[in-house]
Amino acid sequence: MRAGAPTAAADAGPGRLAPAGPLRTGPLTGELTSSLIGRVADRYGMERAEVLRQWSLTGSPPRHPGGGGIRPDGEVVLNEAGRRVLAELCGVDPRVLGRALPAYAADGLAKDSGSGTVARARWRAAQTVAGPAVFGCRSCTARRTGRAVRSVLYRPRWQRVCVRHGRWALDADADQPLEYLDLRNVAEVVAAQRRWPAVARRARRAGVDAGQVFAVAHAVVARWWDQALYWEREKIWPRRLHLLAGGDAGAELGRWRVVGRDAAVFPETVAVAEALLDPAMAKLAWRLGDEARPGARIEDDPFCGRLGERLGRGWLGPLIASDYDSALGDFTGALVRARRGVVARGWRDDPWRLRAEREPVAMAGQ
Repeated sequence: MRAGAPTAAADAGPGRLAPAGPLRTGPLTGELTSSLIGRVADRYGMERAEVLRQWSLTGSPPRHPGGGGIRPDGEVVLNEAGRRVLAELCGVDPRVLGRALPAYAADGLAKDSGSGTVARARWRAAQTVAGPAVFGCRSCTARRTGRAVRSVLYRPRWQRVCVRHGRWALDADADQPLEYLDLRNVAEVVAAQRRWPAVARRARRAGVDAGQVFAVAHAVVARWWDQALYWEREKIWPRRLHLLAGGDAGAELGRWRVVGRDAAVFPETVAVAEALLDPAMAKLAWRLGDEARPGARIEDDPFCGRLGERLGRGWLGPLIASDYDSALGDFTGALVRARRGVVARGWRDDPWRLRAEREPVAMAGQ
């Protein structure tokens, strides 16, 4: 066992370890608690299962369907005694853990059975605790901690680019071996990440949640991604996807269309989000349809035509104008109804409310 590794102590209780000169393991911002525990184990030269014995665990780590292995996005929520144990093993102030770990104070063990001094933990899927989880950039982890080990972080879909190292972080819940996609030959994806904060600020000024704006834009573009297989004039996405695959997706094109979709369409997603927030685009949407059918589209739809131009695809307007039943149709229809003073119900009133059936299927679901 390495010097400084935890050793059993008489007052630590059955199965507990007490640090003998703990090796400090600082948390990464947004890190899963389970990921930090894994890095603690690496720091002490131990298996993660050994360190997990410090807690009385409930449940089992989530697994991939069909008898697959343990998912990297398995999360643990701790009771108060369990949080004290983690802070002790990390050698850091509990307040530091509370600020960095989104699930640190998650209410997963509100009703403790038995003594409140027993360190308890419960397995959960990260998505049900604090949102989607992705693999962290190992180069950033090494820069921050000195050790290039795997980490798993909570990250929304609009914060997947490591600008410093040119990497796209992949979802941690999908049963596939990659942790990231190399963006060194697709600079437009990195550039889109740099533009996103300005879009988010514009959304806030408009009184809209930036996450909702991204969700609608992503749903719009993901639908186009599926349709683009039949767009003979679409050249940008195929080129970008092959670059994301290392130069040529080859016989694995179908797999790469799943793994690389969100990265490949990210520049267009940001551009569509910018367009949907633009008051000038809203004025074009008000010209859609007629009095009887305010949400109807016409072949020379000015909104869709201008949207295609903003995406560098002047030919796209008529194609998306004919796609009535879509997230884009819901958005423009809500704008038109609001302009005409038409009162609808539920999701039809809010252009930024995305219907569940419009949400793109995530990589794990595909």
